[in-house]
Amino acid sequence: MEFRKLGSLEVSLVGLGCNNFGLRCDEAKSAAVVKAALDAGINFFDTADVYGGTHSEEFLGRGLAGHRDEVLIATKFAAPVDADPLHRGASSRWITEAVEASLRRLGTDHIDLYQQHLPDPEVPIEETQAALDGLVRAGKVREIGNSNFSGEQIDAAAKLSADQGWAHFVSAQNHLNLLVRNAVDEVLPACERNGLGCLPYFPLASGLLSGKYTRGEPAPADTRLGALPPERVGNWLTDANFDLVEALAAFADASGGHTILELAFAWLAAQPAVSSIIAGATSPTQVAANAAAIAWTLTPDEVAAVDRILAAG
Repeated sequence: MEFRKLGSLEVSLVGLGCNNFGLRCDEAKSAAVVKAALDAGINFFDTADVYGGTHSEEFLGRGLAGHRDEVLIATKFAAPVDADPLHRGASSRWITEAVEASLRRLGTDHIDLYQQHLPDPEVPIEETQAALDGLVRAGKVREIGNSNFSGEQIDAAAKLSADQGWAHFVSAQNHLNLLVRNAVDEVLPACERNGLGCLPYFPLASGLLSGKYTRGEPAPADTRLGALPPERVGNWLTDANFDLVEALAAFADASGGHTILELAFAWLAAQPAVSSIIAGATSPTQVAANAAAIAWTLTPDEVAAVDRILAAG
């Protein structure tokens, strides 16, 4: 397993996304996935207070029992935890309450990376950043990060923290894969300008980049897309997407017999500023495949070839 810097942390290039814990994975399945990740050399585990109705943090904390000193735990705040309008957002009040709840559910005395799950237009960023700086100074949080921020918001947060001498965001977690590339033009450059590590999520485009789906056929019931309403699935299983997937799969196969799953991870790993790829999994087999995928390191010529395929698609 390759490791990369993320602020003061050293994270595995493939991280485990725990968004399925408490939803598609009960506690026993979650524990099996965590064990497989540890066996594969993964040390970076990403969750959120909202995942699985708060069960994800609980399952992850218990699954890592006895391994806390070997791993890095990332969690998030700001998304609505329940129907109470006070249990969400990026206010100082909620951050203070949310971090204590996450520490309790995770069964730990500190969080390695505490991330703002999404921007909060109702709270001044000065209030949020000051509260997060306080958590770092108190030792409850080692590093802080953001998720779903624009490049402009990343720049603004970086300037504020520098001006005030506060703890600064070291990471940006955004939706990025071979099919969804908005972050390439805006977020990745902002990360490079400000010294943040990018943490791409949904690296396999809900399974489209793993070969799970077939053109003209409904999504299998046991897949992520199979659980969505038909109108939402239709936005993904388009002819244009299948055309691009097939072209990418052909390139991967012609480049030494690789799979499109391997290409999905290799392309992300080749992007500037990427520190760890947040890959969800519902089985030990998926974890092992994701961890093994980064064995393929793209050459500059291969990156250029993939970019030409993407531009043509």
